[in-house]
This record gives sequence, C-alpha cells and structure tokens, in this order.
Amino acid sequence: MAHDFPLFGDFSDPSGGSAELSRTAVLAAVEARLLTTFGESTGRASVTFLGTERIEVLRFGPDTEGLVRYATLGMAASPMADPTAAVADPVRGPRAELVLTVRGGRDDVLRALATLAATPQVEGLVVAPGGSLDLGSPLWEGAPFTSVLVAEPGGLVEDVELAEPAEPVRFLPLLPMTPNEAGHKRVHGAAELQERWLRHGTDLRDPNRRAVPLD
Repeated sequence: MAHDFPLFGDFSDPSGGSAELSRTAVLAAVEARLLTTFGESTGRASVTFLGTERIEVLRFGPDTEGLVRYATLGMAASPMADPTAAVADPVRGPRAELVLTVRGGRDDVLRALATLAATPQVEGLVVAPGGSLDLGSPLWEGAPFTSVLVAEPGGLVEDVELAEPAEPVRFLPLLPMTPNEAGHKRVHGAAELQERWLRHGTDLRDPNRRAVPLD
C-alpha cells in the first residue's frame, strides 16, 4: 500500500499494565462515543490480518439526509509512536479511529477501511491529518477513488479522553480522492486540494462524484 506517513518501530503492550488502558477498556470507550454521536449501529463487520489484532468496522445510518457513516474500531487500541523515537512508547503516542461518510452507503468499503486502520500495525505508520493512503484499488466496487486524504478531527466526533499519560483517541475523517486528485495533492499539498474542493463546491460524500478541476 502506498502512503505518505512516517514510519515507526514495533508495537508493545499498549496497556502498560493499566486496566484503564487495556485494549478492551479503550475500545469500549471508543464505541460508546460513536454510539452517543451517531446512535445505534446498523451493521458491523470484523477483519483480522495476519499478525494483527482484529479491526471492526461499524455502520451508522442512513440518516435523514441519506448519509451512511462507517467507523473503524480497533486502531486506537495501541498508540502510534513518534517515528523519531528509538523505542516505541507502550502508552504515549497518538491514537485514532477512521470515519468515512458516503451518501447512500457502500458496504463493500468495509474491508478497505479495515485495511487502512491496520496500517499502523502492519506497516508502522503514524496516520495524521494532511496525510494520505493509497490502496492501489477502488475503495469499493466501481469506485472512482483509490486513495483517501486524512482530514482534521473534532468536527464530527469528539475525542475520547483516556487516563494519563495516554493521549486522547481522535476520530479522523477520510476524504476519498481520485488518482488525479491524489497526484495533485502529492505535488501541491493537502491544503491546496482542499481549497479547490471548497471553491468548486465538491460534495466529498458523493460516491459517484467526478474529480475536481485541476487546471
């Protein structure tokens, strides 16, 4: 998988011996926040990749606007370590889950989302706003998008605070990109691409949208 996130070292036990930071406790708090924000889930699936912990994807909606939210559950169980650190800290480091919004829904995106959420474990990445991930294949069957831009958290789902010294869990929105948009972002940066989307009134939740004009 192509990406533009920094690499980091091996994972250790994320709990550091603390019950409050155990995988079960962290993911229970994350799921509770999602249910508080979106209501009861309308479906869920789980994927386990070789050598990784299970990643679940929860579906919420459609809501009154026809929007379906897909949220990962499992990525935040372990912190993503500072790529410059000689040893990965088992407690400190950013934690995140991913959220994708699609008008009308596309349930075959579930495996792609689980793949993206597993990249910190599989490839040793710190997934952060402004970065991108490229699957190299459509996000769902027939999709014009093969990659996503990671947007800023906080606007859709509030952070989940964890016991110190752990960092809060942030919910990172994913914005699908066409191959041309992804290439433009690599050259000109995320902010410039987002400004184009805004200027052209692009509906990033439209599963069939065309690429924004890049001339």
